[in-house]
Amino acid sequence: MRPAAIVLRDHRGVADSPAAPATAARPGSLFEAGRNCCTIARAHRAGLVVDGEAYFRTFARAAERAERSIAILAWDFNSNTRLRFDGEGEAPERLGDFLNWLVRRRRSLRVYILDWDYPMVFGTDREFPPLYGFGWHPHRRVHLTYDDTHPVTASHHQKIVVIDDALAFIGGFDLTVRRWDTCKHSPDEIRRDCDGKPYPPFHDMMMVVDGDAALALGRVARARWLAATGHPLPAAPRKPPDLWPEGLPVRFRDVDIAIARTLPPRDDAPAVAEVEALYYDMISAARRRIYIENQYFTAGGLGEALAERLRADDGPEVVVVVRLFSHGWLEEHTMNALRTKLVQRLRAADRHGRFHIYYPHVDGLGEKICIDLHSKLMIVDDEILRVGSANWCNRSMGLDSECDAALEARGDARVARAIADFRSELLAEHLDRSPEEVDAAVRRHGTLAGAIEELGGQCRTLRRLEEPETLPAPLLDFASVGDPAQPVSLERIAEEFSPEAVFRDDSAPAAPGGPQDITAPGPANPPLRRAAMRIVGVVLVLIALAAVWKYTPLSQWGDPDRISALAREFAHRPWAPLVILLAYTPACVLMFPRPLITLAAVVAFGPYMGFGFALGGILIAAFFTYVAGLGLPEETVSNLAGRKLRHIAETLRRRGLIAVTALRLVPIAPFAVEGVVAAAIGIRLAPFMAGTAIGMLPGTLATTVFGNQLQEALRDPGRVNYGLVAAAIAGVALLTLAVRRWLVADHRHHHGNGNQRPR
Repeated sequence: MRPAAIVLRDHRGVADSPAAPATAARPGSLFEAGRNCCTIARAHRAGLVVDGEAYFRTFARAAERAERSIAILAWDFNSNTRLRFDGEGEAPERLGDFLNWLVRRRRSLRVYILDWDYPMVFGTDREFPPLYGFGWHPHRRVHLTYDDTHPVTASHHQKIVVIDDALAFIGGFDLTVRRWDTCKHSPDEIRRDCDGKPYPPFHDMMMVVDGDAALALGRVARARWLAATGHPLPAAPRKPPDLWPEGLPVRFRDVDIAIARTLPPRDDAPAVAEVEALYYDMISAARRRIYIENQYFTAGGLGEALAERLRADDGPEVVVVVRLFSHGWLEEHTMNALRTKLVQRLRAADRHGRFHIYYPHVDGLGEKICIDLHSKLMIVDDEILRVGSANWCNRSMGLDSECDAALEARGDARVARAIADFRSELLAEHLDRSPEEVDAAVRRHGTLAGAIEELGGQCRTLRRLEEPETLPAPLLDFASVGDPAQPVSLERIAEEFSPEAVFRDDSAPAAPGGPQDITAPGPANPPLRRAAMRIVGVVLVLIALAAVWKYTPLSQWGDPDRISALAREFAHRPWAPLVILLAYTPACVLMFPRPLITLAAVVAFGPYMGFGFALGGILIAAFFTYVAGLGLPEETVSNLAGRKLRHIAETLRRRGLIAVTALRLVPIAPFAVEGVVAAAIGIRLAPFMAGTAIGMLPGTLATTVFGNQLQEALRDPGRVNYGLVAAAIAGVALLTLAVRRWLVADHRHHHGNGNQRPR
């Protein structure tokens, strides 16, 4: 379903006007400011830069001509990024040194870097922030700020560079490490190195614009900076300089650029979903072909829109290029699992053979290594071109901040030809052919897929993504947690477990035109149903663990008999119980899956002792994280965790035992972080430990029961005691309801009957 019309606000809740010189779209335009974009602005020149070597070189050339300001919006920024390797000229090669050198040589220049304020527990592979006194030291006119104005679980994903409000880059590149590569994507490129460690080939792109379009992107950057810091950036120069980089081809002249954003909802501003709206409109507008390059391919709503076009007799050809593998085990079993689900849906809907999905391949990369395709591109009918930061995933539609730029031909043959030429160049890079060969093959076959099949080679080519193995439904349900479309609210979770929810006056009419409170108990949404849904979620996660062992590479060495024998041998060691009890503490700090330790305890010691060791180990881990928080000032915790965890802290402080219980039942922050924050803000140890025990009890009990049946499921699903499984589900559901009733009884004991609405 398409999103409704969108009310546009900036981060302060003020009506958003990102570009004063925005132009209204001409008749026949797909772009509509206020619905599928925030503004439409004219670029005198527009270009496209593909792959890191070209982007870093082009950025450096433009930055050297900057007079007043350079604004950088980033998901990641690393001062150690190497911009070039030629060793020529006086400019430093490392990004941090380069920016310091720029402001020293031109006193009027200021650099503003706005990086995503990621939690430290999630940023072990990032550069340590210089604000703690380590690493790079920015010049006093280089201002580095970390932006934490986003909801829990969200991130700032926009990638924009604006120079003097006269030239702007927008796309998928961050100025960070592990991005530099040439268009050859050679498997033995020795310059593709980060701290002595080689990394895979990397493919991405940026759009470059000047004129009013650059000024419009400057306004996007200014709004973000103001929201993050409370301080406005200096005004743009009245007469912007000509900063077009030397050697960068001008692909488009005097073309309108639409700027589309995703911004999650905030307390002072509604959500902005222009990115998603423009995707829907582009899919609907396609008549002949859609060409997509994207890191991910999981967005369910957009997938259904594609399926609808594939079912139509006159629908377009759809060609998608993705990367083969994901980053790490977790992403492989979330984003890739969701991609499998979407690809299966599209192939089922493809009655006319128009859906084709490929991945770029080059020989010599080694096992489980692929070209890291990171681009976010969509071309429709060689008439509409879109480049930006938004991935084809649910997060980019409503959770993370994003920004894309798009242009259209609208009957202008020169623009259409330039779009087609760029598409041919991209396919030529992937196929190791010339753009002329690609263009000729497309004309011969009339389809992109026909040209790809004709020109495909062996050493470097586009290969079809093979028909994926059908994945179990529990694994897909588990995977969906990794790609949420909306922020998760701790306040909402705590509210559901709050005794006040029981005492709401359900007969009171809602405010005219007001939204229905879906957390309120009543015939349409009783507490039992909500509790059952929570328990079903726990059960699905646990079943997914069995599916992971059955359907992933772990099955190659995870033989059940071997595991059982090793577990029994381990259990006979005198120090084995101590190992289990203490294992939870480092596991919580390192975010290792705790249920795996519980399963190991159950297999080794049996369900009763295993359950006791598991719950004891969890409480020991909670105690140590709490003690760690006692030694840290609240300000330090805030700096490490960010604003979203300060919001959690406020909820913990107000709700106490209820909030801790809710957090443990439905975790939305790392286990260790919850303990540190609770201690730092003054939550007493007794309610913290009690809330942890109560909240962890249902999940630990369920894991124990399923762990006892896991070996049977792996050996032979027919040997599973499904009656015991059903009893466990019912028991855990009743236990969760008992917890909630206990909270209600405790509330009545301390606050009276509570038949009145809380004030």
